[in-house]
Amino acid sequence: MSLFKPAVLASAASLCLALACASTLAAEAAVAVPAPSGKAVLPSTASSATVVLAGGCFWGVQGVFQHTRGVLQAVSGYAGGKADSATYPMVSSGTTGHAEAVQVTYDPRKISYGQILQIYFSVAHDPTQLNRQGPDHGTQYRSAIFTSSNDQAQATQAYIAQINAAKVFSAPIVTQVAPLQGFYRAEDYHQDYATLYPDQPYIAYNDLPKINNLQKMYPALYRADPVLVFKH
Repeated sequence: MSLFKPAVLASAASLCLALACASTLAAEAAVAVPAPSGKAVLPSTASSATVVLAGGCFWGVQGVFQHTRGVLQAVSGYAGGKADSATYPMVSSGTTGHAEAVQVTYDPRKISYGQILQIYFSVAHDPTQLNRQGPDHGTQYRSAIFTSSNDQAQATQAYIAQINAAKVFSAPIVTQVAPLQGFYRAEDYHQDYATLYPDQPYIAYNDLPKINNLQKMYPALYRADPVLVFKH
C-alpha cells in the first residue's frame, strides 16, 4: 500500500488535498541520543525563549512540540528564504530557499534548550537525511536549526558534535545551523494539523508515531493535551 502526503491548498470553504508524493515507509524509528553536556548546555533564567526547527514536513514537528511540556507555542511556518515567496505553493516548488519549519517558544525554567534539541534529534525527525525526510524530498524538507543568538548557535554546534561522537546514528548528522533571518508563519490551514486530522493517512502513518515516541522516551516531558495555535 502506498501512502501519500497531500499538498494542501486553501479555499474559502474547505481544504483541498492534492497528491504530492508517495511512500511505503512509516516514520523513522526514534533514536536515543545523549543529553547535552559541557558546551552543549545553554543555561537560562529567562521566562521565554525561541528557536526555529526544520525537520521535514512541519505537521509532525509541530505535533511533537505541541505535546512537549514547557513549550508555550509551536507555530508552523517557513524559514531560510524571503518574505515574498513564503507561501505554501511557492515553497513546495523547492526553489525559494525556505524550509518548512516550526517556531518553538518555550519556558527555559520548565524545559531547557538542550532538552528541546534532544527531542528534536531523537524523536521529531532523522537528522542524518539530507534534503529529505521520510517520504518527502526537496530542500524545503531539510534538517535545519535557525538560531536566535550566538550562544544558541554555539550550544547547538557543540551538541551536534557530541551526538556524532557518541555514534548513535549510522551516519553523520547533516543538520544545518544558521542564524534566523526571518520566520514566516504558514497559512492557517497548516496549523494544528496533526491534532485536527489524526486519521489522515499521512499523519497516522508518519507523524503520530513521533508523538507516541515522545511519550515513550520522555514521559516526564510529554503532555497529553497539546498547546494549540488556535482554539478549536
